[in-house]
Amino acid sequence: MGKQTRLRQRVAAELRDVEILEPDPASDEVIALAHDPVYIDRVTSGTLSAKEQRTIGFPWSEQMVERSRRSVGATIGACNAALLEGVAVNLAGGTHHAMRGAGQGYCVFNDAAIATRLLHRHSQHLRVAIIDLDVHQGNGTASILAGDAASFTLSIHCELNFPFRKERSDLDISLGEGTADTEYLQALQDALDGMLARFVPDFILYLAGADAHAGDRLGRLKLSTDGMARRDERVFGLARWLGIPIAVAMAGGYGHDIEETVTVHLNTVRAARDTWRELRESRREQTA
Repeated sequence: MGKQTRLRQRVAAELRDVEILEPDPASDEVIALAHDPVYIDRVTSGTLSAKEQRTIGFPWSEQMVERSRRSVGATIGACNAALLEGVAVNLAGGTHHAMRGAGQGYCVFNDAAIATRLLHRHSQHLRVAIIDLDVHQGNGTASILAGDAASFTLSIHCELNFPFRKERSDLDISLGEGTADTEYLQALQDALDGMLARFVPDFILYLAGADAHAGDRLGRLKLSTDGMARRDERVFGLARWLGIPIAVAMAGGYGHDIEETVTVHLNTVRAARDTWRELRESRREQTA
């Protein structure tokens, strides 16, 4: 969990034109857009069973509840900022395993599903694509948003990895263990083309997991640091080509060397910053 602190430190030190804001915690009402109110109450009151806490992956505490609320709030904040600025990032988030009535896999509340539902509350015709490139399938997001015509869930993940019971996303790409840069990037391009053939989004929510990296303890794929950067560029390039906002959440990353994981995440933030710069220059040229 220390990777988020380290990432924030490196963003502040190395990307000085990135504004860092503290998110507000998400309220019960907002979280209930994607979660059962009974589950929300049990998380808040600390009445989850020992088994439920083990399934989530860490014990209950007031700090856990606060962190989970603020992680959702940060993704909501990133979405709101992206609508104004074109691109924004949550330095945590991507808690895509949380189901409507249960948490799992280090995920308590599903920030992507909640933020998507909130975007739809404010603009029911906004077409939101969740492009989930964490190495683990976004099963919770797929389950919660199943049948939602205004959203599209795309997950590219390692087949023989958690969760072992997969849900059905709108588009799932399952990769074999050891998949490296060339095959992965081709699969990504095919997936993006496949999505666009069925669904043209007005907004992208990108879960940029670092756990597809070759140095990850839990990932089982073999992407290089350069391959991860090219992955990011494909997604940001799609948003630029479509001329639509993109919000990013960091999702997973569990490297043997935590600094290597932080570097992959930092490169994603850098790519987001560079995309924002391009958008700013384009706006200046249009108004000149």
